[in-house]
Amino acid sequence: MSNEDDVAATPSPDAVRKAQSAIESLCFIVPSLPTSLSSSTNPALSLLHDPTASSHISALLREPNSGSGDNHLCRWLYDTFQSCVPELQLVVLRFLPIIIGIYHSRTVHWEPQAGFEAVLLALYASETNSRDGQAVTVTIPDLSHPSIYHNESKSTVKNNATNLDLAVVSHSLEPHDTVRSTRRARIIGVTLELYFSKISQMPIKSKIELCEFCKIWAGQDGDMYKGFGSEPQHKPNDEEVGDDVEEEEEEETETIVKEEGKMMKKKEGRIPLPWELLQPVLRIVGHCLMGPNNCKEKELFHAASEACRCLYARALHDVNPKAILATESLLRLLKRVEDNNFDDFDYYTNVISL
Repeated sequence: MSNEDDVAATPSPDAVRKAQSAIESLCFIVPSLPTSLSSSTNPALSLLHDPTASSHISALLREPNSGSGDNHLCRWLYDTFQSCVPELQLVVLRFLPIIIGIYHSRTVHWEPQAGFEAVLLALYASETNSRDGQAVTVTIPDLSHPSIYHNESKSTVKNNATNLDLAVVSHSLEPHDTVRSTRRARIIGVTLELYFSKISQMPIKSKIELCEFCKIWAGQDGDMYKGFGSEPQHKPNDEEVGDDVEEEEEEETETIVKEEGKMMKKKEGRIPLPWELLQPVLRIVGHCLMGPNNCKEKELFHAASEACRCLYARALHDVNPKAILATESLLRLLKRVEDNNFDDFDYYTNVISL
């Protein structure tokens, strides 16, 4: 049985008891929680999808002292994830985008954030233990091998050129008990990998929050890439170009100050985006764009589209070939979905009709 099936099934009495206890503890931190949560048949999932509770918790996480070591909400998130109840762990993962977003915004100021770091390390340790520290790899077949349907009787001599290649999706993990600047991206990247593994069970609002933070992290304006891949409707001739020169120069003079101010504001939230952090981010954004029924969620699709364009602009700015290839591929898929009114993908077979 898959994890999704486990969560969807009726929780055990012990899981219900732990969820009710967790909600009671949360009531001391968030007094305005709906009273119906504890009486639900599945209290943890009710808490996960309750918009009122999520709104109050999100507001507390954004307060100035939210990440401190003595913060009660961080302690609750840490203890709740350590309960090992899958439904309660989903509740903690639901707020991971806000935790990472606020955490990143404060690291540049060297503010102590022991509370946030304890939560991140708990998620990292969970993923390390579940993988036994092993790397996640995929096998890439070598085309020099004959296929299983090949009729040639002569066997192929195996050598280094015909060996299957292993591509590392996620490198091996080592246990860490602190978040140092040199390993911060790796730890946060692994927590996002854990988030991605449960993304089908995450509320839409949580995914939107992550996309919004992606735009901030990119620190680049992606509006210029709207309509990416579209051909120009009209190619101006020389006379039209000459007539427009003066007008364009005047507009450029008026807008340059606005653009500089806009870019300065965007660069305030920019963070380093090494591949170990960018890769899980792109996988999440890709799900938000192409996941089943996500196109019907217009707000999520719009947020993911903007995030993708901003990340593409950042990849071009950094001259990062791997990031350019990944983000440009997402933009091309995005355009295909938009051009076909969201009806071109078969989500059940994962086949794109050509």
